[in-house]
Amino acid sequence: MNRLSDIGTVKEILSRHGFSFSKSLGQNFLINPTVCPRMAEMSGAGEGVGVIEIGPGIGVLTNELCKLADKVVAIELDKRLLPVLEETLAEYDNCTVINADVLELDLNALIAEQFEGMEVVVCANLPYYITSPVIMKLLEDRLPVTAITVMVQKEAAQRICAPVGTRESGAVTVSVNYYAKPKMLFGVSAGSFMPAPKVDSAVIRLDVLPEPPVKTDGEKLFRVIKAAFSQRRKVISNSIGAGLGLDKAKTLELLERAGVPANARAEKLSLNDFAAIADNLE
Repeated sequence: MNRLSDIGTVKEILSRHGFSFSKSLGQNFLINPTVCPRMAEMSGAGEGVGVIEIGPGIGVLTNELCKLADKVVAIELDKRLLPVLEETLAEYDNCTVINADVLELDLNALIAEQFEGMEVVVCANLPYYITSPVIMKLLEDRLPVTAITVMVQKEAAQRICAPVGTRESGAVTVSVNYYAKPKMLFGVSAGSFMPAPKVDSAVIRLDVLPEPPVKTDGEKLFRVIKAAFSQRRKVISNSIGAGLGLDKAKTLELLERAGVPANARAEKLSLNDFAAIADNLE
């Protein structure tokens, strides 16, 4: 269905199905006709590729993915959209819609069941309120996927794609770089959506690394990252000490063993610095 970017068509379909937008689910449907084809093409969808889409909405992006990929599995939380998607995706026999919460799904089992023998990528227009939890689940579950292409709030995109060790970086920046190589693809204005959100968005791609760039205990590493950025305006000796429940002497000893200056700030540390702290954490 090629008219899903037309406001009149969208309103007519939603009205016919008695659908109203849910603020709690962060529902904003894309109506800019140029965004979804570009996003689908840059996601890696193609011949021999299966795609997991999260939050298909009315199926605008899903349509474009179905044109390119061998198979698309769209995961939609809002059961009210199921009859809408049944209509808007009727012409495609390579699409399966699952009514579920992606944060509660066993995605490894889903991939094994739905995409045998295929390369798998993820492509999604994520609701702002679950951006970080979804991205981290996709990465932490160590899924057999090669890339994750998502549209998120512009500010979140800038944070995720900031170089580690710069002022713009944060806990999510370091965490994502442990699993993948993030890249900013293109911006999307607020007017591209219905209803229009108050902020702009951006599309980013995370190319999943076959192995983490540092060898360390992942659980300890993420404890250190979380502690370091819990009070990002303070020097690392204060934030690490408070976040990990260490007294001043033990904190300074830990940082000395790791070779990290006690007066450094979390945003200036490299992934290797965080790994060194984790390696020396008793």
